[in-house]
Amino acid sequence: MFTKDIYIERRNKLRQQIKHGIAVFLTNNEAPMNYPSNTYRYRQDSNFIYFFGLQMPGMVGVIDFDEDKDFIFGDDFTIDDIIWMGNQPTIGDLAARCGVANVQGMDKLTTYISQVQKSGRKVHFLPPYRADNKIFLSLITGIAIENIPAQVSTELIKAIVALRAIKGEEEIKEMDKICDIGVMMHTAVMKDCRIGKTERELAGIAEGISLSYGNGYSFPVILSQDGQTLHNHNHEQILTDGRLLLTDMGAESVSGYSSDYTRTIPVNGKFSQKQKEIYEIVLKANMESIRTAQAGIPYWNIHLNATTIISEGLTQLGLMKGDYKAAAQEGAHALFMPHGLGHMLGLDVHDMEDLGENFVGYDEQTQRSNIFGHASLRCGRKLQKGFIVTVEPGIYFIPQLIDIWEREQKFTQYINYSKVREYLNFGGIRIEDDILITDNGCRVLGQPLAKSVAEIETLMQENH
Repeated sequence: MFTKDIYIERRNKLRQQIKHGIAVFLTNNEAPMNYPSNTYRYRQDSNFIYFFGLQMPGMVGVIDFDEDKDFIFGDDFTIDDIIWMGNQPTIGDLAARCGVANVQGMDKLTTYISQVQKSGRKVHFLPPYRADNKIFLSLITGIAIENIPAQVSTELIKAIVALRAIKGEEEIKEMDKICDIGVMMHTAVMKDCRIGKTERELAGIAEGISLSYGNGYSFPVILSQDGQTLHNHNHEQILTDGRLLLTDMGAESVSGYSSDYTRTIPVNGKFSQKQKEIYEIVLKANMESIRTAQAGIPYWNIHLNATTIISEGLTQLGLMKGDYKAAAQEGAHALFMPHGLGHMLGLDVHDMEDLGENFVGYDEQTQRSNIFGHASLRCGRKLQKGFIVTVEPGIYFIPQLIDIWEREQKFTQYINYSKVREYLNFGGIRIEDDILITDNGCRVLGQPLAKSVAEIETLMQENH
């Protein structure tokens, strides 16, 4: 948790954008695994963290724009709680930590909101993503659950996106630290990768590091020799000579900030010629994207350039043909890279996407493409100083997608299907880094993580 002045400043900045009504922020509740008192690791709502900083369930934060007041609604712990959990701070103590002076019991919340509504003032709230909070929001506002989506405050969403997209110095320091833990996780996997081990062993090593130095992983670990499956959470395979291992993972800090890296390594410690050729194309797209990322440039432009680099490289290898620039523009590259170049990163690994991906990654100047592949770009808007985004190009050989496109004769002017079929068992390669947009370009967050062919092979062979 930061100092209380940080949270006071954030709430005051929100007041500069919204002048009337109140904003209601719900905490997340504990989520039972199999019975009420046996719960999953607790994760607070990110917007509650951002404006109030408190990492506990059972509270509601309110910002009153008309009265220039902030509230925490919640109940003190009982002796039954204390017996099991130890001595606990009062709600008043917790509120003071984030600079909130007004504290009310939870039983006062519904009456308070009802009075606001009767006075004709707006009750702003965000789209709830948990079922229990949808029910709770319905109960305290009187809005039927099925009508909640239509009553979500677009004004509040846009105001929060504008604030959270620009990272403060305190946030950047947190992001650097949590990126360092992400580097530790990936480095450990590279060092411990051995033929005959299971994917599960390596995933467990990485998760252990995330728990030892942070608050666990920032999303379920993707670690698989079937890297052609973009979000592959299965860890059941035995590591096999000649295959590639794609690992996409990051850590979460105790304060809630996330890192997100991807590396692809040869299981036996040395890339084959075919693997190296594809890897170098992805690496070039990654590094060129980082080199050109700067404030004022739409991330869409950088994404398109990355897909053009991939199309050019695959054309040189004979997997694609014809005009590689046109191929990328028209979406032929998406047979090999069906996702976008990256997304916002911060308190969420896909930062603020619970508020609506288009609100976060697009605006009036930049609209989402409707072309397969390009349409999956999560952030296309102009970059600004203080943005933190991921850079994650990839090349994948997805047999089912190849079968469909070849059967439909899609982009036969750009794709050499007979050559592509020689790569059906290749898997996939993705390389991802986290970058901060600065005054004069960008910088990669965290300590350096092995990325070139030589760096990866040297690190792995030292430990084989």
